[in-house]
Amino acid sequence: MPFDANSGTWVPWNRGKLVGQKAPLKPQEVWAIRVRLEIAEKRRDLALFNLALDSKLRGRDLVSLRVADVRTGGEIRGRSKVLQSKTGNTVQFEITKQTRESILTWCEAKELRAHDWLFPSRKDTSRHISTRQYARLVEAWIFSIGLPRSSYATHSMRRTKATLIYRKTGNLRAVQLLPGHTKIDSTVRYLGVEVEDALALAESIEL
Repeated sequence: MPFDANSGTWVPWNRGKLVGQKAPLKPQEVWAIRVRLEIAEKRRDLALFNLALDSKLRGRDLVSLRVADVRTGGEIRGRSKVLQSKTGNTVQFEITKQTRESILTWCEAKELRAHDWLFPSRKDTSRHISTRQYARLVEAWIFSIGLPRSSYATHSMRRTKATLIYRKTGNLRAVQLLPGHTKIDSTVRYLGVEVEDALALAESIEL
């Protein structure tokens, strides 16, 4: 805790800073970003954005995907399974039609082969883009639609779809399985579930 000589008091380290969970994107915000990427013909960014939402993967796992993780022959699979680097557990995720289309367009434009990184570095194709570069891209997407960059980060991408599923269904167990959580407590923190959420769900059920 830093000391403020002017006031003669200790200042909390997080004064004036936004801390805690980063906000998930709302559906209209997702579409706003997607449209801008499509208009700008940013094929890589569009594929990365769409896959980040569908996969709900941590940044390090997302950027280290290879083409073979999502593509078989000339088709992008409807589902994929990867090993999480943090937990060592396998997690499955869906790949929706629009995401499959954007990935296929990206792969064909770059002539990517099965063993290639799905999102190779532009400076050195033997490496994938870094997590820091991914974070910068997320910042740019957020800024492009006028949202405060301090409120969002790569974890926002991971939380967006799961949060929407929870709000629509209230099924905490289903959401626990999607990001590969082993404990329900982790899912509660991940979603930022509050007492108000629980009460709202309870009020919607009549016996």
